[in-house]
Amino acid sequence: MYPHQLKKKLINRELTIGSWVTIGNQAIIEILASAGFEWLTIDLEHTVIDLEMAQILIAFVQANNMAALVRVSKNEEVIIKRVLDAGANGVIIPMVCSFEDARQAVEFVKYPPIGKRGVGLNRAQKYGIGFDDYKEWLKNDVVIIAQIEHIKGVENIEEIITTDGIDGIIVGPYDLSGSMGYPGDYNRQDVKEALKVVEKACQKHQISLGYHVIEPDHVILKKRIDQGYNFVAFSTDFFFMGQKAREEMNHLKS
Repeated sequence: MYPHQLKKKLINRELTIGSWVTIGNQAIIEILASAGFEWLTIDLEHTVIDLEMAQILIAFVQANNMAALVRVSKNEEVIIKRVLDAGANGVIIPMVCSFEDARQAVEFVKYPPIGKRGVGLNRAQKYGIGFDDYKEWLKNDVVIIAQIEHIKGVENIEEIITTDGIDGIIVGPYDLSGSMGYPGDYNRQDVKEALKVVEKACQKHQISLGYHVIEPDHVILKKRIDQGYNFVAFSTDFFFMGQKAREEMNHLKS
């Protein structure tokens, strides 16, 4: 249930590529699995996927030999423990802007004495018979990613990435540019300058540097890899599906 490869790659800052799931159907998982992604993130922040479907999707991701991450709806105790109890390999925490935010996320993920997560017995703990193994896995192998998507997160980046328990960051370009007054305009020079601050800090502290490449374009993805990003989310399920359909229909019409 808990592959360790992603955690090791994050620690070693090795390249790993995944994608984003927004459509609550297991067929999406099986289709994306055929592309060779190493992990998929199930998005609970900006979709209508509920917790029951999230658990089904987590199981399908893992059954297809990928790590299952969940981008939770907020940095909040209950949603974090519920997706982890459902068996997720890790969480992506949105809108991490400070050391306090990062520390809170770690505390919500980890059991005492490291954190303050309540103990429940569900799929992750093999419905009670695997609790001891899960405790050991949680201590060493759970993945916690801080999403940097606000200029305040950029300003406090060194405090965030040096928080014990944070395994890496991922930049959310839409919200980052939005926090600077230009939603979606992430190719502006001032947004690029903010990214350089994040890149330098992660390189300095040798922590995994992530980015969500929105466009389903391998050329854009390769540019981010060349810039030093090693934890890369490649587009979303609906962009892959929609762009191909639009391209082919446009070819047909022309």
